[in-house]
Amino acid sequence: MSEAMTSRQAAATTRPPLIELSGVEKTFRTGKLEYRALRGVDLRIGHGEMVAVVGPSGSGKSTVLNMITGIDRPTAGSIYFDGSRIDDLSEERLAVWRGEHVGIVFQFFQLLPTLSALENAALPLDFLRRGSTRERFERARRNLEAVGLGDKVDHLPAELSGGEQQRVAIARSLAADPGLIVGDEPTGNLDSATADEMFRLLVRLNEQGKTVLFVTHDRDLAARAPRVVEIRDGRVVRD
Repeated sequence: MSEAMTSRQAAATTRPPLIELSGVEKTFRTGKLEYRALRGVDLRIGHGEMVAVVGPSGSGKSTVLNMITGIDRPTAGSIYFDGSRIDDLSEERLAVWRGEHVGIVFQFFQLLPTLSALENAALPLDFLRRGSTRERFERARRNLEAVGLGDKVDHLPAELSGGEQQRVAIARSLAADPGLIVGDEPTGNLDSATADEMFRLLVRLNEQGKTVLFVTHDRDLAARAPRVVEIRDGRVVRD
C-alpha cells in the first residue's frame, strides 16, 4: 500500500461526520401545553451518504430535518456540520450558512408562480448575491439542463407538470452547489412513476458526491436508500 493511499485513508478516518446530532431534544410550547417532538436524538451522517428517514406521522422525522437545516433550533443538545457547531449561530449567520451549504427540496415545490423556471432556479444565488445576474442565470440554466429541463427554462410553474416542477425545485436546491441536499417528502406529491424518476435523480446527485438526506412516508422508496433511519416518538429506534 502506497504512503499516499495510507495518508488519504487516515484523513477519511479522522474527518468529522458531515452531520452530527448529540442528545437533541425539541419541545414545542403553546400556552401551558408542551409537546416533546424529539427526546434525545443522536445521529451521525458521513460525507457522501444517502439516508432515508422514515416514521409515522408525528414521530419527529420532519423536526429532525428542521434541526439539521437550521430551520428550527433544539431545546437541548447540539448540532454540528462538518465539525462546526451550528445551533448556536445567530439567525443572520445561520441563514447565510444554510444558503451556502444546504439545498432543500419540499413536497409542494414552493416555486414562485410569476417567475420562470430559470428565475426560480436562480433564486438562492439572488439571495446570496453571488455573481452577476448573467452568471446566476448561466448556473441556473446548467442546473436545469442537468435535471432534464433545458428546453423548459422560460416556462412558468403552471405550464409544467408536477414532476417538472419538482425538477425545477431540485435545480434550485443545487444553485449554490451545496454539499447537502435535504428532501422533505420530495416525492410525496407525485405519482409513483414520477416519484421513481425523482429518486433516480437524487441517486445520481449522490453518485456525484452530494450527501442526500430525505424524509419519506414511502417505505418501499426508503428501502432503496443505502441507509434507513427510523424515528418513533421522537427517538431513533432503528438505523
